[in-house]
Amino acid sequence: MSGSPLDHFTNPFRRWARANFTTSFLYPLTGVLFFVKHRYMWPLLRARMLPLVVMSIFILIILFLTAYLPQVALLKLFHKGGSAWVNGTFLVLTEGNLIIALLFEAFLVDKTQVDVFDAVMVARGHAELIKVKRPVDTEEPETPLKALGPREKGAVFAPFSFRQLFELVVLLPLNFIPFVGVPLFLILTGYRAGPLLQRRYHNLKGLNKEQRKTFIRNKSMRYEYMWFGTVALILQLIPVLSMFFLITTAAGSALWAADMEDKKRRQENAIDDEYTDEP
Repeated sequence: MSGSPLDHFTNPFRRWARANFTTSFLYPLTGVLFFVKHRYMWPLLRARMLPLVVMSIFILIILFLTAYLPQVALLKLFHKGGSAWVNGTFLVLTEGNLIIALLFEAFLVDKTQVDVFDAVMVARGHAELIKVKRPVDTEEPETPLKALGPREKGAVFAPFSFRQLFELVVLLPLNFIPFVGVPLFLILTGYRAGPLLQRRYHNLKGLNKEQRKTFIRNKSMRYEYMWFGTVALILQLIPVLSMFFLITTAAGSALWAADMEDKKRRQENAIDDEYTDEP
């Protein structure tokens, strides 16, 4: 039976939607929910949260007192109405986030992100992947976090990238463009940040530099990483809570990685079933 004439028009749209639509933007948000729901994760945050929050508040106060009004005055040369104040706010928050991220690295909180990522993967049933890099106690430990053994030497969640830092500084002037400047800035910086936020997964999979590039540059993955990175960046611009969201983003990254591993398992099982069913 032939399809409806309408299929001639809708099928290309469906193919485009399947290729370009993604739910990856939800993972930074589900990471927050996972972290809040599972109390065994809280000690990872508690140890450093208070000093880092105080530091974040101090940095933002200094920036808003010293840099906000001069930048708004400069933006008013390009903006009409109140958009200069809005873009100026995003500009200062971005600068604050950059400074906080550098301090985050200095305080070795990246190691905390590694533990968050690995614990979530164990909780989702992918301990075998974590065992590639560190010991995992699978004899019914009290929590997935306590199942983790010592981290491997040089373990990183999202490596510091001078290229990303350079591009962020270069893209900052986009905030001078009224209305569309801020969204463009967030999307373009998210495009670069997305793959870095899953570097731990790539390392666990044993991908070398070329394999990693091939995986990231896949058409569908390119969009997925862009939206994942964009939402993660937006969360990190929320004043005071940026440190919290840096850690919960690691949980979101692991949930996404676990879903990809689950999908791979289902595909492999389906292939095995096909071979089994053959006479």
